[in-house]
Amino acid sequence: MEHTSDPSKSSSQQLAQPMPSDRLETLLQFVESSPNDAFVRYGLAQEYVNRGQLEKAIEEFNTLLTNNADYQAGYYHAGQTYLKLGRKDEARVSFEKGIELATRSGDLHARGELEAALAEL
Repeated sequence: MEHTSDPSKSSSQQLAQPMPSDRLETLLQFVESSPNDAFVRYGLAQEYVNRGQLEKAIEEFNTLLTNNADYQAGYYHAGQTYLKLGRKDEARVSFEKGIELATRSGDLHARGELEAALAEL
């Protein structure tokens, strides 16, 4: 099943529709058509995590956060993925950057989650 992008719908609306059996293929198509869409890039990174393809997930989280430095959830989940890979120093950096962003934006909930993750290192 091919996906044709409907420009009148945001990527989040497109992702809310039923997906074909191969979710990864669909997400890759979305990223190809909207490479800087943070929601789609985050979804692709999470799909790689779910499939155990952690190095690919890290690549996607890095792309996400390079292009969308204010995408708060990316820091927490990138850090968790680094931990799964045993890369504690990189996880620490990700959590610390997320804490800085959460502090600047006043998101106390996200900040608390990131601080808790950092404290567990």
